[in-house]
Amino acid sequence: MMDMTNYLNRQLSGVKASAILTFANFAQQIPNVINFTLGEPDFNTPDHIKQAAIKSIDDDHSHYAPANGTLTLRQNASTFLAGKYRQHYTPDEIIVTQGATEALYTVIVSVLNPGDKVIIPTPTFPLYIADVTVAGGQPVLVNTAATGFKLTPELLTETLAREGDGVKMVVLNYPSNPTGVVYSSEELKALADVLRDKPIFALCDEIYSELHYDQPHVSLSNYLPEQTILVTGVSKSHAMTGWRIGLLCAPQPLINELSKIHQFTITSTATVTQDAAAAALGAGKDDALPMRDAYVARRDYILTALNELGFKTIKPNGAFYIYTKIASDLEQDDEKFAYDLAEKGLVAAVPGSYFGPGGEHYLRLSYATSMAEIRQGMTNLKDYVERQRAE
Repeated sequence: MMDMTNYLNRQLSGVKASAILTFANFAQQIPNVINFTLGEPDFNTPDHIKQAAIKSIDDDHSHYAPANGTLTLRQNASTFLAGKYRQHYTPDEIIVTQGATEALYTVIVSVLNPGDKVIIPTPTFPLYIADVTVAGGQPVLVNTAATGFKLTPELLTETLAREGDGVKMVVLNYPSNPTGVVYSSEELKALADVLRDKPIFALCDEIYSELHYDQPHVSLSNYLPEQTILVTGVSKSHAMTGWRIGLLCAPQPLINELSKIHQFTITSTATVTQDAAAAALGAGKDDALPMRDAYVARRDYILTALNELGFKTIKPNGAFYIYTKIASDLEQDDEKFAYDLAEKGLVAAVPGSYFGPGGEHYLRLSYATSMAEIRQGMTNLKDYVERQRAE
């Protein structure tokens, strides 16, 4: 019998199934495990947003929306971004996408030609690497473990000099998944100075911008608007992961081109969910604030527990992840440690090496779960660590 998998896109051979999802599925089968694996807010979507969706259904908004999104949503998004972050995009410079995931895919496929290089600071969420590979590009992974998990101007300059003229794009995700680190305005200005007037795009994934704790969120688009393509959305800010609404923002000439892949990929996003997102970015522009306060309390509780156990952690200032280095007297193979911790300690935390170079010996814990679960999880972790040290 003919094996038709031999005739698929050759780039697929360079993409592996998600190790994060594989581990999460494994952990979910363990009774009573405390799950810190996936970035899924435990909050419910605010009621006024749900009511907007119900009204949309009652009003028979069941037909195709405009390909780039409803005007109301794009207007509200424009106002939201300008008021919150001084990001000035007209409604015509915004595409409503099927989650941030589709926005990222649309940008990467639209920008890259075969062989183009994309600088991706690691540790990072693996999606960027997979998308670049499928598009025929070459991921250039830059280990940032020695620079506080941030891409510095020096690292960027060195990488550009080494990789030559083939670099087409730099990917920045901040606040970061998996590390929770953020960039200051000074750091972003310095990166903008390196990229300015070079034929290089900056793809900025700012899906966690509303979950920015100790300082206001700043975007590279404030300093490098002509070269920046911004991706954001309501999934994390408004606990709307299942509604699948992302926002793709760029100067008008770029949007005109990016819209081609978007249109031919999904036609348009569901009208009902766009009406709900319009409420989120309108009347609900500050819905994330109470959630953010809860995340800060959870972060601080976990940090204290980890420090007491000898785990070394850079304090995350955004998103809802803690990236912690396994205590030096424990098993240092992070994958082996994570699987054993889940089975014997009833705590599921993702191996840090799944996020690329620089993640070895680390674990990622998502604190998008209740404080009761967090307390039990930290108790379980302490018991496990004490048993390991006693052996």
